[in-house]
Amino acid sequence: MKKRSSKPANRRTPKAPPVLIQWRFGLICVFIAFALVALVARAAYIQVIEPDRLRHEGDLRSVRVEQVHSARGMIEDRQGEPLAVSVPVQAVWADPVTVFKHQGLNNVERWYALADVLGLDRQALIDKIQANRKRRFIYLQRQVRPAMASYVNKLDLPGVGLKAESRRFYPSAEVSAHLVGMTGIDGHGLEGIERRFDDWLAGEHGKRTVRKDRFGRVVEHIATEDKKEGQSLTLSIDQRLQAIAYRAIKQAVADYRATSGSLVMVDVKTGEVMAMVNAPSYNPNNRSSLKSFNMRNRAITDVFEPGSTMKPFVVLTALENGVADMDTVIDTGNGIMQIGGSRVRDVSKVGKANLARILKKSSNIGVSKLSLAMPVETLLGEYGSFGLGASTGVELVGESVGHFPSRRRWSDFERATLAFGYGLSVTPTQLARAYATLGALGINRPLSILKREGVTEGKQVASRENVYKVLQMLEGVTQEGGSARRAAVDGYRVGAKTGTAKVAVAGGYGDEYIGYTAGLAPISNPRLAMVVVINEPQGDKYYGGQVAAPVFSDVMKSALQILNIAPDKGTGPGLQVAKYASEVNRNE
Repeated sequence: MKKRSSKPANRRTPKAPPVLIQWRFGLICVFIAFALVALVARAAYIQVIEPDRLRHEGDLRSVRVEQVHSARGMIEDRQGEPLAVSVPVQAVWADPVTVFKHQGLNNVERWYALADVLGLDRQALIDKIQANRKRRFIYLQRQVRPAMASYVNKLDLPGVGLKAESRRFYPSAEVSAHLVGMTGIDGHGLEGIERRFDDWLAGEHGKRTVRKDRFGRVVEHIATEDKKEGQSLTLSIDQRLQAIAYRAIKQAVADYRATSGSLVMVDVKTGEVMAMVNAPSYNPNNRSSLKSFNMRNRAITDVFEPGSTMKPFVVLTALENGVADMDTVIDTGNGIMQIGGSRVRDVSKVGKANLARILKKSSNIGVSKLSLAMPVETLLGEYGSFGLGASTGVELVGESVGHFPSRRRWSDFERATLAFGYGLSVTPTQLARAYATLGALGINRPLSILKREGVTEGKQVASRENVYKVLQMLEGVTQEGGSARRAAVDGYRVGAKTGTAKVAVAGGYGDEYIGYTAGLAPISNPRLAMVVVINEPQGDKYYGGQVAAPVFSDVMKSALQILNIAPDKGTGPGLQVAKYASEVNRNE
């Protein structure tokens, strides 16, 4: 029997020791070295050679530039009364991305409360957020009051915030609206003074650069750019006179059912505009009812044929050129003068009359004969020297220079009608400047809507002696028997001239009229020049002496009293004017 050999069960075979493959190890080391060099090179390139882009990417996530609001300058009248001020308000904005990130629309009741307090449609507000869900900033409402802003803040809606801004407030409202103008929602001037001096009033906003963390907290103040506050502006107008003038014009427009009316008052000695009003007007504090028809400053934009208010300048031109003197008598006949195929008529028969009576009775025939006795260029030159056909100097946006005729050939009838204000067009402000030049004894000064200090130099355009004579005649127009007797002021010597013209339409004249009155007071030492225009009055009263002269009288009386100008009724005809003229001559 054979014996079995005994072998150990499950005996492991020993493994061979690992063998280092040199070339494979070297290859791996090379790859690792290359990767390390590439990473070091990339880091060096980013941090040393091109670090700006990395910083820019970081700044986009953390750096914020905040605007430091600058208040718009105040507008004041010559007495320091505010006409336009800026008040702090808030703008309500939303970040739709944040709103949806925090499921902000789920609390719909609070969004409805927000819509209600802002005066918005509930569903329209929700739709606006949803339509802009990828945007980071949208305005929900601008210029909300502090009480509303406080309520919005208490709603604690995610993604809804407040932003400080300012709103323009006009204490004088419709009284000075056409002159002061208004600003838009972003605070820039749209009309009037606000637009003309926008750069002066606006100033410059400042900037503050900060770094914020992920929770919106400021962790670093990087830089600050100081703001530049808007500068205040002092106007030449007196708000007391402005208010009186506006009430009078507004009442006259209502009484005579006129389409509109304008009044301009000028300081004779300085050329400052003391009052400039129009009716109808508008309230710049209530933007919901604005109409373009009411927003036009008619005192500088609308033109009309000045009619009989030009007659004092015709008489002055005749005196200046030796065509007539104080003793000249003109025969106006039976009140009708035939010129070619046309006729010039007088409202009433004047007969034979000197210059003073021609002006007092407003004789069309009398001034026509004076005009025909001298070259037309002479008369037009005199009109132009008193500021007609040129800018007045107020430099407001939209000012018209009117229509000043220029042609090679003139018919005798055209030359005649030019003497009583037909064939040319002026603005109320231009006419006020011309009468202010008369009151300054022939010194033409540009007008100013800004307050001036002292007497402004001007250009002498007519002799003082002849202007003084015309002022004496002009005073007679407001006395018994004169065409402007309703423009007289109790206790004061006033010189004024009324006028009435048909409204020019395409191809001729319409059926409507414009009534106006221009004049000066006090005649002993002229201080104020004023022009009143009533456009298209309805009814039986439409002459300038009926609709405009009473307004002139009322406003002039109040203005003289407010400015504490002493009555001069008993000083004698032209006494102080003659004295003033002689003093000026001695000084020069």
